[in-house]
Amino acid sequence: MASHQDFVDYVAEQLRQAGAIRSRKMFGEYGLYCDGVFFAVICDDQLFVKVTPAGEAAFSNLPKAPPYEGANDYIWVEDVDDRDTMTALTRLTCLALQAQPKKRRK
Repeated sequence: MASHQDFVDYVAEQLRQAGAIRSRKMFGEYGLYCDGVFFAVICDDQLFVKVTPAGEAAFSNLPKAPPYEGANDYIWVEDVDDRDTMTALTRLTCLALQAQPKKRRK
């Protein structure tokens, strides 16, 4: 089941305090970017944030699950109405991702 644009727009609105949120349609689902950093996916109208050591440590209470079959685990944000948690997780995740060395394309 593909995600709905209304859900994507709602999540982006909830995250507006984390930075400039942009969504991109990918294979019938959506990728989310914050200030240009790819940090999450929305699959089946559910939010999944990339796992980083900082995010995992600060939000160990949030479950992890793959967003689609064959994917690595992401942090699954079940309560997209909890703006404060989503914003804090997004900021931590993006800071950690920005600090990682850039992968070079071959």
